[in-house]
Amino acid sequence: MAEREPLYTAEEMRAAEAGHDVDRMMQRAGAAVAEELMRRFPDARRIALHAGGGANGGDGRIAAEILQAQGRELVRERPDVVIDALLGTGLKGPPRDETAQLIEQINAGGVPVLAVDIPSGVNASTGEVAGAAVRADVTVTIHGPKVGLAIAPGRFHAGDVAVADIGLELAQTEHRLVTAEILAEVPRRSPRDNKYTAGHVLVVGGSRGMTGAPALAARAALRADVGYVTIAAPAASLPVLETLVLEAVKRPLEDVFEAAKKAKALAVGPGLGRGPEAKALVRRLLAEVELPAVVDADALFELEAGEWPAPRVLTPHEGELARLLGRESKEIAAHRLAAVQEAAQRFDSVVVLKGEDSLVAAPDRGVIVCALGLSSLSTAGTGDVLTGVTAAFLAKGMEPQRAAAAACAAQQLASREASQRYGLVASDVVEALPRALALGLG
Repeated sequence: MAEREPLYTAEEMRAAEAGHDVDRMMQRAGAAVAEELMRRFPDARRIALHAGGGANGGDGRIAAEILQAQGRELVRERPDVVIDALLGTGLKGPPRDETAQLIEQINAGGVPVLAVDIPSGVNASTGEVAGAAVRADVTVTIHGPKVGLAIAPGRFHAGDVAVADIGLELAQTEHRLVTAEILAEVPRRSPRDNKYTAGHVLVVGGSRGMTGAPALAARAALRADVGYVTIAAPAASLPVLETLVLEAVKRPLEDVFEAAKKAKALAVGPGLGRGPEAKALVRRLLAEVELPAVVDADALFELEAGEWPAPRVLTPHEGELARLLGRESKEIAAHRLAAVQEAAQRFDSVVVLKGEDSLVAAPDRGVIVCALGLSSLSTAGTGDVLTGVTAAFLAKGMEPQRAAAAACAAQQLASREASQRYGLVASDVVEALPRALALGLG
């Protein structure tokens, strides 16, 4: 599918290469590495090569030969650029001590590093980093991006990623990288629609002092093209919400089940609070309301797995997912792919592990990776924006995993479409959503 690009594991890459001429593939790979180095670093004359004994090292040696033929000099000291061709995609655990020391020397060298296929020390199939790992400025990956280049912490070692075409056909992969083209799948309002048929989202939240969260979610849902939004909040919060979101209908929290009868999707949790009454309400809503629901923020607190009557999309950050799985946040950060897949199975739901590489997992399916945004999205309220957009796409009838992936794409692209990139706040993302969604219209 054009809207999702393959992300290869080491095993999938071996399968893609099977039956092809190894020498020809290595020649093409080495030539691509040399070409990228000369393009990126045209003034580099002194090249240091660190090559292992496998195919990755072979690619690096061929690149070095081509560079020498082009007048570059291979050196051991004071290089202008380092080529990392030590370990490749076969690594499963931490590098051995001698290799780890060499990696640390490369990182401490103070010169640009170009990695061949995958930075040495990064697990190509998961993005995990079990020990020392090269911090590359550029990675020339062979045939197609590897999972470890897209998922943290590996993605933070990769630098800029260039793909080397070595003449292989694209293959089906378990995990895929989402592109802006997925937004073309989002249903748009047609001449036959009215405000109800265009999608109706019910946002549940907004305890005292936290009215901004449901307001952002509601405004995001509206900007994501739904026709109707209702906010159910404590009565004391309603006057504030009246001033924050003009277009949404407001209902007291005790009317939430009545309001749900007319909605097409729920957004549960923004600013809801974590008290006993809030937790009991979340349990009832998720157990009884037969509408697709986004579960975020306070609704994730002490959430228990259950048999849901309709699809549920959980949208935790690393700390929230750690609590859901009974782990430490640092363990989730180190094993993001495994953690999000475990959560999807345990809660029988779509789970979005938020981050610069947002991971969208569903039970018994591959993970969709969305990495289209800016680091400026790391600011308060952008999670509420994602909740509103996801609920909007669910209300429009999208399949839950694809709705969540499309919502991640829309939110992240909106960070690029916003009028400012520095000092970005969540409201800026909301206002840029229509421009981001327009990218899906071609």
